[in-house]
Amino acid sequence: MKRDFTRRNFLQTAAGAAGLALATKAIALPEPSYAQEWASGPNGATVQFGIIGIGMQGSGLLKTAVELPGTKCLAACDLWDGRQTLAKEIAGPDIMTTRKYHELFANQDIQALIVAVPDHWHKQIVVDAVTAGKDVYCEKPMSHTVADGAAMVAAAKKSGRIVQIGSQRVSSALLAKAKQLYDQGAIGDLLSVELSLGRNDPTGAWEYPPPPGLSPENFDWDTWLGTAPKKPFDPITYARWRCWKEYGTGVAGDLMVHLVSGMMFVTGINQAPTRAFATGGIVRWKDGRNMPDLQAAIFEYGSVPAYVRLTLGTETSEMTRIMGPKGMLEIRERDFTYIPQRGIDTAPSYYDQGFPAGMRKTYETDWRNQHDPEPGHEFVAEAVTYSGPSYDDEAPHMWNFMEAVRTRKPVVEDAVFGHHAAAACHMANQAYFRKATVTWDAATDTIRS
Repeated sequence: MKRDFTRRNFLQTAAGAAGLALATKAIALPEPSYAQEWASGPNGATVQFGIIGIGMQGSGLLKTAVELPGTKCLAACDLWDGRQTLAKEIAGPDIMTTRKYHELFANQDIQALIVAVPDHWHKQIVVDAVTAGKDVYCEKPMSHTVADGAAMVAAAKKSGRIVQIGSQRVSSALLAKAKQLYDQGAIGDLLSVELSLGRNDPTGAWEYPPPPGLSPENFDWDTWLGTAPKKPFDPITYARWRCWKEYGTGVAGDLMVHLVSGMMFVTGINQAPTRAFATGGIVRWKDGRNMPDLQAAIFEYGSVPAYVRLTLGTETSEMTRIMGPKGMLEIRERDFTYIPQRGIDTAPSYYDQGFPAGMRKTYETDWRNQHDPEPGHEFVAEAVTYSGPSYDDEAPHMWNFMEAVRTRKPVVEDAVFGHHAAAACHMANQAYFRKATVTWDAATDTIRS
């Protein structure tokens, strides 16, 4: 059957179905506010800080922190002597270095601490630090277990100290603009979320090379193990700790937490998922790890589903889609696109193919008389892309923390926010290992099957 496809019908159908294909414009974000504040200098006295853990992530955080105006590193702690040397190379030869993190608490000149240690050490160090009166910047994920997270939240509240968790994109200008559009109702009611990320190389799968010459003579292996099961000294375990649940939280804690934190910030959701299911496996990197290298999860935040796909076996773009009846936000590292949608029929329903010819003709004529725009007034959809600095830039997040230490203003990603973001990761891991749906008990801060 040949359909009546008039010029007007074509214009309407193309505008409704394609939407973004008709008109797209890109807008560069203005200079973020933190950069303007940075240029004008810190708001108050110099923040004197120490750092615990100067590994791959910690060394980057230290470089970022010492380059900010109005900051000074006084001390660094690491269990490997080589990283104490690295800390002096970054922050200056005069800083105090030690293997014992409690020695940083005794220094009354240290106001704040950066904590960048394996996940299984987060809780103990953060609780000890805030109890000692120090503000803390703690790397993500906030906790190694849900119980650890609850203890960290309790200690932060009791002490009154500032705790900021290190999922840096919540401080980015890019996500601030996405949040502004979301809060203005750009997509309407939140209906669903899609999150995805993929890597495909040994370094991305945490197969890091152990430091040459690492040995029990220059490294405190027993202290590094902490509460984990005792085992003989193993440089591979030290370098690749994210591969094992005894020390890390896998792709969920390393990668998913960034996606979840960004989604939480934009949408204003500050809670753990109410329910979660996950699947996956060790399908590519069969190197002795016990955490999956492929993991897919479905969360429910009340009535809103969030679909998450993580893989270390195929390179894919990192994407966050936040969707509603009026359109969606597609968020990438350096830009995001707002794609409006009308959510209405733009042509007679194709269901009329089941009508007799005369009935179909009457229906389509009546529909067009009621709905067709005047020529020259056809709808043109316009997708808008906003571009700006990478949302993985750590400088804005570290600046916000240092400013909070100076001014005592609240931080965005406090202990409660960090706990809820990490809880999603723990729920995904628990669902994966239990092979069952798990739920969140908000009254007890626990995961139940």
